[in-house]
Amino acid sequence: MEDVTYTKGIYTATASVREVGQDAWQGVVTLARDEGEARADQETTLYEVDATSSTPQEALEEAKALAHRILGELEL
Repeated sequence: MEDVTYTKGIYTATASVREVGQDAWQGVVTLARDEGEARADQETTLYEVDATSSTPQEALEEAKALAHRILGELEL
């Protein structure tokens, strides 16, 4: 399943899915701040969707919604 990336200003949120059990997937969002220079030690924050989903597609939709909420709350 392909990750989905959203940006807002200097922030990038990547929505993805991980399998957490048999027939259980969880959406996750990685938030990174782009300071202009690519660095190996770039600080990122991992957010997890609270509930698991029965399909990877459903988990990705939940992760995409979480990414939108996170970016919507950021003040630039």
